Amino acid sequence: MKLADLQKRSIEHREVLLTEEAAKTALVMPFLQALGYDVFNPAEVVPEFTADVGTKKGEKVDYAICKGGSVDVLIECKPAASELNVKHASQLFRYFTATDARLAVLTNGVNYQFFSDVEKPNIMDEKPFFSFSMDALKPTDAKTIEKFAKASFDIEKIVQEAGNLKVQSLLRRELEREFAEPSEGFVELLARRVHGGRLTPAVKENFTKMLVATISALVRDLVNERLSSALNAAAPAPVVAEAAEAPGNEEDVVTTQEEISGFHIVQAIASRLVDPKRIILRDAKSYCAILLDDNNRKTIARMWFNGVTVKYFGTFAGKDETRHQLPELTAIYQLAPLIEARLRELDGTIPE
Repeated sequence: MKLADLQKRSIEHREVLLTEEAAKTALVMPFLQALGYDVFNPAEVVPEFTADVGTKKGEKVDYAICKGGSVDVLIECKPAASELNVKHASQLFRYFTATDARLAVLTNGVNYQFFSDVEKPNIMDEKPFFSFSMDALKPTDAKTIEKFAKASFDIEKIVQEAGNLKVQSLLRRELEREFAEPSEGFVELLARRVHGGRLTPAVKENFTKMLVATISALVRDLVNERLSSALNAAAPAPVVAEAAEAPGNEEDVVTTQEEISGFHIVQAIASRLVDPKRIILRDAKSYCAILLDDNNRKTIARMWFNGVTVKYFGTFAGKDETRHQLPELTAIYQLAPLIEARLRELDGTIPE
């Protein structure tokens, strides 16, 4: 199974993947198979891997990938709707020290976080050196994922590169912060290059506002120029084609893969109450609307995903919209009660 097929599965079947076992069976095991591992060979992929760690007896991690009798990779799984954080990785931390493993993976089948021992040998780092989401798979992600495949797996090379990937991740995070809320130093650096006069507080304030707007416009232009070819290379064509029929014909409107994925998450939530074919995507320049019965008077939600770093999901009660900041796309599942309440409000035939 290819990554594109897994991406499509994670989007289409999210509504039935609310337990850990469902996520493991439907998403994680096929992912391991896509990497070339024999999930039915207990000598290669060990389910419910158990080892006594200090005073902890009989603890388990969901999978261990082994080679020649030694453990190479530890994998801990969570339900598809769960957000991943370091508190979910306590067993991974203990097992990492007690086994030969140099690589650990924390996943909910949609989001994957890869850990190693970059900072201290034989002690798992608290932050992943690489992470990706099936909801927004990038071409660069696919190239990195290939390095974990059985045919090309080289733990020493992976650990060496983990350090570089981690630094790149930290740099990206700092750039995202600067782009969203430019620091005084960043503003001064650029302002001095284009402003010949004195940098008074008023000038700095004005440059800060212009810098945020300029960065947003720059990123948006780059995305619009390259999105078509990037989507063709990275996204499953059936998903894009299906959603591409729904948006309107406004010029300069580009429906991104993140918007399509968010739309399918709402479809999955709504399918518990209504036929998912009644849930329609209609894109606009500022936001992407999700409608019931393709009726613009029956707005279920809005996706405000055009920001450089911060994305919002708007829910409705009557005519009032409440915007919720999204740390990741799967956070939409936490808004399911609001989405279901809106559907009942729009369609009075839905039972409580």
